This record gives sequence, structure tokens and C-alpha cells, in this order.
Amino acid sequence: MKYKSEFLNILDQRGFIHQCSDFEGLDAKLCEGPQSAYIGFDATAQSLHVGNLTGIMMLRWFQQCGHKPITLMGGGTSKIGDPSFKDEQRKLLDDATIETNIEHIKKTCFTQFLKYGDGKTDALMVNNNDWLADLKYLDFLRDYGRHFTVNRMLSFDSVKMRLERESPLSLLEFNYMVMQGYDFVELHRRYGTILQMGGSDQWGNIVNGVDLAHKSDRAQLFALTAPLLTTPDGKKMGKTESGAVWLNAAMLSPYDYYQYWRNADDAMVGTLLRRFTVLKIDEIGRLEKLQGQEINEAKKALAFEATRLCHGAAAAHEAQATAQKVFEQGGIGGDLPVIETGSGAELLDIIVGLKMAASKGAARKLIEQGGVKIDNAPVNDIKYAVSAPPGTELKLSVGKKSHALVRVKK
Repeated sequence: MKYKSEFLNILDQRGFIHQCSDFEGLDAKLCEGPQSAYIGFDATAQSLHVGNLTGIMMLRWFQQCGHKPITLMGGGTSKIGDPSFKDEQRKLLDDATIETNIEHIKKTCFTQFLKYGDGKTDALMVNNNDWLADLKYLDFLRDYGRHFTVNRMLSFDSVKMRLERESPLSLLEFNYMVMQGYDFVELHRRYGTILQMGGSDQWGNIVNGVDLAHKSDRAQLFALTAPLLTTPDGKKMGKTESGAVWLNAAMLSPYDYYQYWRNADDAMVGTLLRRFTVLKIDEIGRLEKLQGQEINEAKKALAFEATRLCHGAAAAHEAQATAQKVFEQGGIGGDLPVIETGSGAELLDIIVGLKMAASKGAARKLIEQGGVKIDNAPVNDIKYAVSAPPGTELKLSVGKKSHALVRVKK
């Protein structure tokens, strides 16, 4: 064992550790008894996505090891938007939209992974708007702004890259790291929180909170980040041709979620099994050694376990059964995405409506390249329109791995 604490050993085994402000100090603190840690989440949509899963799984393991996880919703900071590694300012949201987003996120993205309640180690959801909304600007600048130097803030990669690309960085966005640092101080005061976790791109923002707490409250807090996951071609995980891989079943069906993991790159299967399933390390070791066609066994295990964690066992079994019917038996599974349309509907509109392509232009390109089939027959006409009797069900395939059911209205 590399660490004394169970939590750090689990994270180390599963590939979650990138940087820590003080490994020895955090390890010792975790051995003293139940501690509180948090991760912040934006409230800019009605769902979190696969890119947020690393943080959610870190909180899950934290709770499994007898500690208290806090999910901090950025009700306040979402009004600004994190400028980290972005080229332009995020669209500003009103209070009502943010509150609606938070309600949807709590119901659909956290409860499968964490146990909420009033117990000592039960998860807690907090909204930073509770304290940020009432701050007095001059008082805040006097009490906390003096602990931040512009020199150091300009040194962070997230800011340097923005400036090097000559992309405007507003004062509003520049304040984001100050707000996030203050969140850590406030959570420590209210709940005794000692640890903030996040992706490696958040290191600068998290360390700001550690430094601010030391200067303002003489408190010893800790920062811990996980390496960001990218696909072998260098793209951030969680994006597909048709958009984000949402955790909310109303925005992405459990079947599509299952297929996202089922279609993982062979080289990433071991890493993904460690990060996004709770399978034992020995079993993961067995699965990642599989070669050739046998690697599909590992991919099926990944897809099932990841879907079970997010959507429950019943949804995982249904998605698995549908995939088997579609790919192994050549039939039509009951859990495929469905669109009802009238006879004469254009195929381009149907593909975009099913989110199998991001735009009509992208759908047109797929047809021209021979990547679209109706009932397993290639479609070559970009002006193709559905022509079938009412009640007919057609299997639409885009590429080798994306399928849906087109139902002609009666």
C-alpha cells in the first residue's frame, strides 16, 4: 500500500491522482476520521455529462471510504462562467434558468452515484449562490481581494492560454477564480470541509482556495486533482458527433449511453473500467488483458457497469438486450431511440431530429459517404424521403454503431 488512507489508495489504483497540494498531510488527515470534501459543478444545462463523471466517481469513492461528499452547485458562479481554457465568454444565464438546471441535475445526475441524507457520511448538495449573492463588493475586495495578486493570477495556464490567443478576458471572468477560492473558505467554515477535488485543468483555481484559507483563516486545506481523459486522437472525452454524452436519461437514452461506452477505443478500455466502474481491480486486470475479438467482452462489461451506475440495473439490462438484438441477432431492439414521423418526411430532418448528426450539413455528408442505411440497405439520395404505409417501423442506421427506429404515424 502506497498510502495509509483507504481513499488515496483506491484513487491511486484506479488512476484518479494527478496532483495534490500535500499528499502526506492529506493522508494523515483522512486517517483521523470522517472528513468532508467537495467538487464544484456548473449549472449551465439541465444535465451533467460524461466529462463530469471523474469528479462524481471521486466523490462516490470518498463516501464509500466513510467520508462526507459535498456536491457544490455553482448557482452563483454559473452567472459568470468558468473562463478556463475557453476562447470566449460563456452566455450569461438568469437566476430562474440556473435554479431549474440545478433541480434537474440533482434528480437525474447524482442520486444514482451518491447517498444523500442527514447522516454523518451522507452526501450534501450546496449552492454557492447562498453566500455569493449577498456579498458586499467593497467589503469582499478589502477582506479577500487583497490576498490575490494579479501577477500570480496571470501565471495560471487557463489565463495565459486565453491571452496568448488574444481572446478577450473580461473582468467578470477574471473574478471567477476569486469566487471559487472563496467557496472553499466558506465550505470550510460551514461544514469543516478540508479537501477540494477536480480535474487537472482546475488546479490553479483549487490551489487559490487553499492559499486563501491559509491567509484569511489560518486553516490547512488540501487540493487534489485527477488527470483529464482524452481519446487517442486527443479529443476531450464526452463529446460525440451528435453532441454531449448527457447523464440525464431524458436528454440521452440509456441505450445511447450504453453504446457510447460499448464503442470505446480498445486502447482505453482498461483506463475506463478503472475510472467509471466499481468492478474489482483483479477483474479489471483480467478484462484489459483480452486481445482481438475478445476485447469486446471487456467493452460489454464496461458499457453494462457504467450504465448500471448511472441509470440503474433495469436500464442497463434493457440496453444490453437491445444491443444484442441489433448487433448480434440482426433484429430491432425495444430500447432503440424512436422518432414518429409522417410519410414524406425528409431523411435529413429525421437524422438531425434523432441527434444522430449535429446538422443537416453533417447528415448530408454521412449520406454522401454511404454511412446511412434504412433496414440495412444503403441510402444514396440526399433528398430521400420516407415513403411507407402508416404503422410501418424502419430501422435507421448511421455508421456501424448508431441505430434508431423510425415509426410512420397512423
